[in-house]
Amino acid sequence: MSDLAVIILTKNEEANIEDCIKSALFADEIIVIDSGSTDNTQAKAEALGAKFVVHPMGDEGFAGQRNYALTQTNAKWVFYLDADERLTNEAADEIREIVQSDRIGVYRIKRMNVLFGKLMKYGAHAPDWCVRLYPRDEVHWVGVVHERGETTLSQHDLKGVMHHHTYNEWNSYFRKLGQYTDMMAARMHQDGKKAGMGDLTLRPIYAFIRAYIIKRGFLDGEMGIVFSLLHGYYTFLKYLKLRYFYIGKGEQQ
Repeated sequence: MSDLAVIILTKNEEANIEDCIKSALFADEIIVIDSGSTDNTQAKAEALGAKFVVHPMGDEGFAGQRNYALTQTNAKWVFYLDADERLTNEAADEIREIVQSDRIGVYRIKRMNVLFGKLMKYGAHAPDWCVRLYPRDEVHWVGVVHERGETTLSQHDLKGVMHHHTYNEWNSYFRKLGQYTDMMAARMHQDGKKAGMGDLTLRPIYAFIRAYIIKRGFLDGEMGIVFSLLHGYYTFLKYLKLRYFYIGKGEQQ
């Protein structure tokens, strides 16, 4: 039995997978759960010693993929790492020490977002915290888009950080924007929510104000205003798609 498995979800991540895996080579096992790549993701992952498993994305979305990954390892501990994320050496050393000493609990790590080469410190893409290190038998994932791990264990913070190289080119950004707003609209529709004209007008304006002013996105310069505006657009798009879930079926809003 290995002590730690690092789990990475992928689909067409040939541009990211090598640097991601290299930052996690301290682990006993690296498992890539792939939802149907057509590029060189598999070849690059396997060349670095990762176990590569193809598993189509189901109705349960990312939570389903993360839960499935738990069945592919016997490791006592698992760390979930996205393909566009990189663990720092400090974080790697800290995770290894926790696993070796078997300090039971769940651990969250600060994620520093890097957009188009710029480290974002404020606004909608300010650093955030993600719970990623779990004893394998103590977590179950729920949620289609913004999935979360359910556990009864106490939570602790890591001192080390990871870098999230989220976007490097605009085509990828807008493709993912479309995918995420599709899933968010479907999730809200499933929860019985509806969208009126107020949601399409006021929510995007508030989203921009919150990102640019309240969360001080203006301190990130040009990228600060660009991504504050895009955060407003993201908000508009998900509510527009939610509205048309109903309109497309002839239902009243």
